[in-house]
Amino acid sequence: MSRIGKRPIPFGPKVEVSLTGNVVRVKGPRGTLEQTIPPSLNVRVEKNVIIVERKDDEKKTRALHGLYRMLINNMVIGVTDGFTKILEVKGTGYKFEQKGNKISFALGFSHPVEMEIPKGITAEVKQNEITLTSADKQLLGDFAAKIRVLRPVEPYKAKGISYRGEIVRRKAGKAAAK
Repeated sequence: MSRIGKRPIPFGPKVEVSLTGNVVRVKGPRGTLEQTIPPSLNVRVEKNVIIVERKDDEKKTRALHGLYRMLINNMVIGVTDGFTKILEVKGTGYKFEQKGNKISFALGFSHPVEMEIPKGITAEVKQNEITLTSADKQLLGDFAAKIRVLRPVEPYKAKGISYRGEIVRRKAGKAAAK
């Protein structure tokens, strides 16, 4: 049995959980999220706990058990507390700028790059960092990764976009080869 999958998911009084067929809907102060559950899993709601169970013991079902338990757990955390990712930019002339529902990036290209902020994510831009907040962990991580891909951190001067707290392994340049 999956160690993660068999743990119950507690939720507070501000959270409403509803099951409609194979769709789990979690509603809280920060919004509403829903997840479709595969037919090989069963979800129960008892008082203030959600329990995810397997219907059979096949290899694929065992693999999905812990995954869907964590997805539902992330939904509960998201609608109560929310998730935050902070991206930093380092480099001469590199900067973020918010223009309404879009973020403009000056990243050393011949033109500024613009990205539209997806619905469900709020962005706050300060000089050289951007704070992304959302109730949906998957959407937040995907959008942060798309921003980071625009100019990943290079290992020689550590210029580019990185997550706050990310460790960049620096390389010595040509001078170190002597």
